[in-house]
Amino acid sequence: MLAPHPAPPPACAPGPIRPPLRRTDAEQIARLLKALSDPTRLQILSIIEASPAGEACVCDLTEAFDMTQPAISHHLKILADAKLLRRDKRGSWAWYSLVPAQLDPIRQLLPGPHFLQPADRA
Repeated sequence: MLAPHPAPPPACAPGPIRPPLRRTDAEQIARLLKALSDPTRLQILSIIEASPAGEACVCDLTEAFDMTQPAISHHLKILADAKLLRRDKRGSWAWYSLVPAQLDPIRQLLPGPHFLQPADRA
């Protein structure tokens, strides 16, 4: 006597667990991740976030790295173009501060270091 054949297991899950990421959202997140994909830029963000006033002058940032001012300015431009930083021109220097809302898409993807978490500012 032959044993009955068990039912074959389903080949795939019945459908996606949640709707896929919209293309526009994926493009926005990709731009943010690209801007954040450099260790120097991550360090710049952490320095700005940790500063008492939540901002830093480009001259202060240059002192924190073994880089020229044009190299630091290049990294700052990338972060500002991604709208991760706000630039405020004061005299001959530019001051930079974080745009916390721009980090929201990243916060939703990854648990990050302190600078990716919302900070209470007085």
